[in-house]
Amino acid sequence: MTEQRERIKQSVEYIKANMPKGFSADMAIYAEEGFDIDGLKEAGKIKCADIPPAFESQNEQKSKLIFGKLGGKNVIVIQGRYHFYDGYKMRDIGHVIYVLKYLGVEKLITIDEVGHLNPRYSTGEIALIYDHINLMGDNPLIGKNDDELGVRFPDMSNAYDRDLFAKAYKILQDNNVRINEAIYVGVTGPESETDAEARFYREIGGDVAGYSTAAENITAVHCGLKHLAIGLITRDLVADKMMEDERSDKERMKDKKKALSAASNLAAGILKDIVKNI
Repeated sequence: MTEQRERIKQSVEYIKANMPKGFSADMAIYAEEGFDIDGLKEAGKIKCADIPPAFESQNEQKSKLIFGKLGGKNVIVIQGRYHFYDGYKMRDIGHVIYVLKYLGVEKLITIDEVGHLNPRYSTGEIALIYDHINLMGDNPLIGKNDDELGVRFPDMSNAYDRDLFAKAYKILQDNNVRINEAIYVGVTGPESETDAEARFYREIGGDVAGYSTAAENITAVHCGLKHLAIGLITRDLVADKMMEDERSDKERMKDKKKALSAASNLAAGILKDIVKNI
C-alpha cells in the first residue's frame, strides 16, 4: 500500500470509528466555513482538526465534518475548506476528496466563493460551473500515481458531470433563480486579481475566478466522483471597471459580505432540492 493510500486509510478509519452507528451516505457537500444548509438534520459531527493525518489543521481552522439528512438523503457535509494559499499541499487538499470517496461517496457538491469576470453577472448571484481552466501552477495529481485511486491520465472531458449539471440547471429554472453558466478559472490567491489579470482571465474564456474548485474537481475526476460545482459570486472582477472602483477597503469588505450573504441564501435555498433530485 502506498503512503498516500495509507494516509487515506488512517483518516477513513478514524471517521468511521466516530461517525453515527450505521450511518452511510453516497453524497457529500463541501462548503466554506459558515455556510448554513437549510433543512439539514444533523446526526453527528467531528472536528476536522482531530482527524489524522492530513486533516490536522496548521491554521487553526474550525472545519467540521457533519453527518446528516437533507432532502430525504443521508449526506456528509464538510464546512470549512482547505485552501492552497493557506500553505496546504495540493496532495493534502486532494486527500479530503479521496477520503470522501473511501467513505462511500459517489456524488460531490462543492460551494465556493468566486469573483465574476463576466460583465453579465452580478455579485450576490450564483454561478453554475460547467468547466474550468487551471492556472494554479500545481494540482493534486503531481507525483507518483496510485492506480488504486485512479488512472495516471484521467479524462477531463466531462469534469463537471453533465447529468448533474442538467438536473441542477432545471432546479434553478423551477425556482426562478438566475442561471449563470460559468467557466471557472482556478488561481492561487490570496491577493485580489490585478486589472490585467482579470482582463486576461476573461479573454481566455473565464466567467468566474476562485481559489479552490479546480483542485477539488481534478481529484474528484481522478477517483471517479461525479462533481457539481456552485460558485457564490462576491467580487466584481470586470476589467477596467476595477480601475474605476474608488471604494475604501472597508467599504469593499462590507459589500463583499453583503454579496456573500445574498449568494449563500440563494444556494442554501435550492440545495435541498438539488440533493433530493440528483
